[in-house]
Amino acid sequence: MMSLILAAASDVASAADHATIHIDFYNIGQMLRYAISMVLIAIGVFFVFAGALGVLRLPDFFTRMHAAGMTDTLGVELILLGLILQSGFTLLSLKFLLVAFFLLLTSPTATHAIADAAYHAGLKPLLGRYRSPSVDELRSGKGDAQ
Repeated sequence: MMSLILAAASDVASAADHATIHIDFYNIGQMLRYAISMVLIAIGVFFVFAGALGVLRLPDFFTRMHAAGMTDTLGVELILLGLILQSGFTLLSLKFLLVAFFLLLTSPTATHAIADAAYHAGLKPLLGRYRSPSVDELRSGKGDAQ
């Protein structure tokens, strides 16, 4: 019995001496692609949340339009780029690419057209130094910028 265990241990030791390290480059590339995809999606989500916060907190219409336009253009483009990498190079990624291309063309144009129409309709931008309203002004309703 003991000789059988020693023979098996000897076989394992000789096999370990001749073992080669096998690196699977496909799996490493796939993990790297997923990691880059997740980073792009996370950055895109950050910009979408920052734009939403800007729409809620900025003082006038034009600065809010700027925040909304940046959300649409930069945040969603990064999310779509991350989804393209996540899905691989398939027909789905081509559809994502087309959506990203049309969004890149239409979002800044639409934001500019809305801001220009508001300006020509008589809405003036808030100029000068802006002071955030105090809590008392907000409670009384006097802290509105518009």
